[in-house]
Amino acid sequence: MSRILTCFIVLISLLSCSDSEQPSHNNQLTQDSIPKLIMQVQKSAKLYTAEIKVHKIITHDDDLKIKGSILQQDFDIPLPLGSRKVAIPMDATVKAYIDFSEFSEKNVKRDGEKIEIILPDPQVELTSTRINHDDVKKHVPLLRSNFSDKELADYSLQGRKAIVNDIPKMGVVKMAQESATRMLVPMLQQMGYEESNITITFRKDFTSKDVLSIIKINIEGK
Repeated sequence: MSRILTCFIVLISLLSCSDSEQPSHNNQLTQDSIPKLIMQVQKSAKLYTAEIKVHKIITHDDDLKIKGSILQQDFDIPLPLGSRKVAIPMDATVKAYIDFSEFSEKNVKRDGEKIEIILPDPQVELTSTRINHDDVKKHVPLLRSNFSDKELADYSLQGRKAIVNDIPKMGVVKMAQESATRMLVPMLQQMGYEESNITITFRKDFTSKDVLSIIKINIEGK
């Protein structure tokens, strides 16, 4: 009886030692998951994070003037022929995305049970602009010439530039970060990380000037 009891105690001791020496399942997951994570994220390639529809009315009005100089005195005299006015409705599509094709170990920082994903810089494209010519409104006095096609094209180009300048105000960088977070957090949770230990960020805070520098105009026939 004593021999059986002794063997049982020895068996319990061995099991206890085995459990204490084996790393936790969660720690094993976090150690081994980084290469798998990188491979899965790279497969995402371009993650389109936002698509914004923009409607803008481009307006222009002008008076006919005589400009010149007499005896070194400049003059600018409006002629009483009336003011031309035009309103051009423009629809545009802005898309933001993150390109994960070059995602690597440089984008991952791990500290124990905590992990930080540093996202590649967001990319922004103006992918389309369209003018509804049926809704263009013009007011041209009888004694004034109509707007030429070149003038209307120039005003449309100014409208496109105005839309591009407004893009930093649309919050596309924040949208990109939120969308990437929705994709990455569940992936990391499946690999053993607690949501409270996951941080998704960019390498820096993007200013309006930074956003303007990454905007691409990708419009066919532009």
